[in-house]
Amino acid sequence: MGQMENREVARILRETAQLLEIDGAPIGRFRSYEKAAELLDNLSDRVEDLAEDPKKLMELPGIGEGLAGHIREILKTGDYSLRQKLLKKYPESILKLLDLQSLGPKKVALLWKKFHVATVEDVAKLAREGRLRDLAGFGEKSEQNILRAAETFKKAAGRFLINVADETAQALVAHIEKLGKRIEAVEPAGSLRRRKETIGDLDLLVTLAGRRSEKTIEEITEHILSFPGIERILAKGENKISFQLETGMQVDVRLLEAKHRGAALLYFTGSKEHNVALRGRANKMGYTLNEYALATLEDEKPVVSETEEAIYKKLGLAFIEPELRENTGEIEAAEKGRLPRLIELGDIRGDLQMHTVASDGKNSIEEMAHAAKHLGYDYVALTDHSKAVTVANGLDEKRTLAQIEKIREASRKVEGIHLLASSEVDILKNGKLDLDDEVLAQLDMVICSVHSYMNLDRDAMTERLLAAIENPYTQIIAHPTGRLLLRREAYAYDMEKVLDAAKKHGIAMECNAYPDRLDLKDVYLRMAKERGVKITISTDAHSTKNLVYMKYGVGMARRGWIEAKDVLNTLPHGKLLESLRPKPGAHKARRKTA
Repeated sequence: MGQMENREVARILRETAQLLEIDGAPIGRFRSYEKAAELLDNLSDRVEDLAEDPKKLMELPGIGEGLAGHIREILKTGDYSLRQKLLKKYPESILKLLDLQSLGPKKVALLWKKFHVATVEDVAKLAREGRLRDLAGFGEKSEQNILRAAETFKKAAGRFLINVADETAQALVAHIEKLGKRIEAVEPAGSLRRRKETIGDLDLLVTLAGRRSEKTIEEITEHILSFPGIERILAKGENKISFQLETGMQVDVRLLEAKHRGAALLYFTGSKEHNVALRGRANKMGYTLNEYALATLEDEKPVVSETEEAIYKKLGLAFIEPELRENTGEIEAAEKGRLPRLIELGDIRGDLQMHTVASDGKNSIEEMAHAAKHLGYDYVALTDHSKAVTVANGLDEKRTLAQIEKIREASRKVEGIHLLASSEVDILKNGKLDLDDEVLAQLDMVICSVHSYMNLDRDAMTERLLAAIENPYTQIIAHPTGRLLLRREAYAYDMEKVLDAAKKHGIAMECNAYPDRLDLKDVYLRMAKERGVKITISTDAHSTKNLVYMKYGVGMARRGWIEAKDVLNTLPHGKLLESLRPKPGAHKARRKTA
């Protein structure tokens, strides 16, 4: 077996848990696998390294002798015998049904028992034919939800979340860099370089050092193809190597000469639309542009090719950052010198959404604070859920007040970072907030979001958000469209009306950096910026390990033309608090809790 990443081991454990639940196993049995999977997903150490010492695995919370043995079996064989046994009883495609927004294991088990269906298409067919509405726990609404979820599933096929693509790219880059002096650079291109929310194929450009010879290409190819986890080789030539990983991701590695590096990087980064517009501009100026060079149109004599900057300059344009290359006005802005000075990760002074063990997080207040301090942050907001989110152990008024005290206490212990007592307060179906005004007044910051009744019609959802924005205690709207990438579409509402109201009331909109969300998306971020609505970029971290997701939020903000001046958490602590919409009774409450 090649090396196994923590997330692969976690996936096998999670699938075992799901199959057990479909099979009707007692809750305690499948929950232990679920918890172990969750633990491994958030573990900073490699589980393979821990497994070398039998005792180390068992030092992990919730991992007893039995589970440690199961983990070692997965590491040794690449699978788990119980999972294989259950897959003899149920087709593997049954696991895909659990990705559908409206189906849980109990409903999946019922569908299997009643109709013997185990694919998304078969379940969608039953819904289209109206054959599910009379089943216990289903109904006409369920059929509509299943059809919507099946559409989302179809669109998501063959795409990956940005963190999965990013981690795969990093592992491949590290592997290829072992070639040492034979190569000059390894760079991801394509949609990953443009920081798109989901990624299809992975494009890597390898710039060769010195002269290329048949022998060198052969050695380089052999090394690249020794990367662990390759399922099949799709193409192997002197300029391109393509393969598919066990995860289903396709990787295209292109081998370049140093003189073509800039042209290749520009061409393979895309987007297609940006490239078409650039080529059109080049033609009008008497040039031709391809993956090798910007050359003269008449005799195809190369003019520039080594750097992207030089190519843009020759075309009379300022350098266009990869995140902006979507042909949505960036070429005109580059020509007029009006490109935004995009926000960078280093501009971020703090993280304004994260969860602790008080609700559904994995770490304590102090652990989150130390991890954030280690990242060089000036402040963080601790934002555990309010009571409506029962599945996340949300806090009622009494527990929220106790949590405020705990945060104040932790603030005295952890020096060098400001801890803001906050809450992710639920916006209820009628637009009211989930905590009493007296408690909201005592929070340093009130972040509000929707977690329920996401199928409301467009007008009702618009009214719900407008009511929350008008509430004098609301300061930030978190993950404003509720989308879960590859799993759940955004809920519908009148974004223009909501952003206009946000501007009027001084509300900031969050750009949620969690890779499953990346919400707001680029188009809406630009709409917010045009109206002067402030943005916050927050990770929504549920463990210390998630805090590094900030880079994905910054990537999405850059795609939305966002600059540091548009983002509240680029401000120092004092200025941040001054820039938030003032809450009624806030000074009185702060004196009371100080």
